[in-house]
Amino acid sequence: MKQGKRPNRRQIRELEALACNLNPANWLVERDTTTEFVLIHRFSGKTRTIKKGA
Repeated sequence: MKQGKRPNRRQIRELEALACNLNPANWLVERDTTTEFVLIHRFSGKTRTIKKGA
């Protein structure tokens, strides 16, 4: 598993809009492509994939 990074401002806005109001303070961005976000929960380590533009 890759190491996650803190989301930047654009990613925070997209997280709040796309992902049912996820708290950006609890999620790290592993991968941000044009089609999807791959997020890692900061404490539990669970991953979540969110499709963009679907």
